Amino acid sequence: MDTGHVVWLFAMSFGASALGGMLGMASGIFIVPILTVFGHVDIHVAIGASIVSVIACSCSGAAPFLRGRLTNIRLAIVLETATTLGALSGVLMSGLIPVPVLYFIFAVILMLSAQQMLARRSDPVVVLSTASAVAWSVSLGLDSRYPDHTLGRDIEYRVHRLGLGMSLMYGAGLISALLGIGSGVLKIPAMDMALRLPIKVSSATSNFMIGVTAAASAGAYFLRGEIMTAIAAPVALGSVVGAVLGARILMRISSDKLRVLFVVVLAILAVQMLLEALGIRLFGGPA
Repeated sequence: MDTGHVVWLFAMSFGASALGGMLGMASGIFIVPILTVFGHVDIHVAIGASIVSVIACSCSGAAPFLRGRLTNIRLAIVLETATTLGALSGVLMSGLIPVPVLYFIFAVILMLSAQQMLARRSDPVVVLSTASAVAWSVSLGLDSRYPDHTLGRDIEYRVHRLGLGMSLMYGAGLISALLGIGSGVLKIPAMDMALRLPIKVSSATSNFMIGVTAAASAGAYFLRGEIMTAIAAPVALGSVVGAVLGARILMRISSDKLRVLFVVVLAILAVQMLLEALGIRLFGGPA
């Protein structure tokens, strides 16, 4: 592999992971289409490289988010149990539902998520009090606070409707397994709408969770020989640098701007999924 191709892989993964890290999404949803369409890489090898990039993106982005007190680790662990169960169910159900139907359902979900996130233009300021405490939220110690650099103060928040959130996380894991996509694109709207988390907390917590999910499937791709070092190594390196940049941007950008950017990405992905449902493949394959 020549130097120019290595530099291209690094630059591509850097940009994809910077955007993915800032939004709390798996960068594979950008990397796989780019590798398959422009790099002419086999779809399975591209997915293997994207899984490595997701792990690298999550690990490198985790440190700034943890130092910035944006990641809710307790909540991430609770929600990841539901996502994992959903992913296992998706593996068992694989092949039972026609793929075009899945793409159509996914597109509808993305469009509804974009509409709901756009309608909620600002994060509510919640004052924590024992009188209004939600039983599960308090007993599990899920309520927390995070520093907002744009406002110059700490913002307290409460985790609402944990049961609904767990159900949506199960659905996110299920759909991600059936379609072979990163579940971060569904986790963040779920945390935003059901749990009523601030968008920055949703993004940081999702970034923490996607690394755990990707690590669980990386071994299978490695054993099948679908992780090629020549491709995965520069992609992983670019992902590390890009994720750190994305994390720093997220901590400094306003919540409203971050929300609008995420809605734009959701809309673009929804259009792609609708085209996939109609058999029009612009991007080679899903990430």
